[in-house]
Amino acid sequence: MLLSLVTKVQVCWASARERLTGEGGAVATEYALLLLLIALAIVLAAGALGTAIAGKFTSACNSLSGTGC
Repeated sequence: MLLSLVTKVQVCWASARERLTGEGGAVATEYALLLLLIALAIVLAAGALGTAIAGKFTSACNSLSGTGC
């Protein structure tokens, strides 16, 4: 009786320790953070590229006609 109680406590303790030290959720969190950073970089690059392209079109329009751009 006492041996089975000690065994159950040890199993419960090992299970609780495994749940607290497990790193399965950390991997998913790291992937989510990496995905967020990549998406942020794409949005910033697209905004900068759009601004640069708009500037070039404005410059070309001013060179050709000078008005109405």
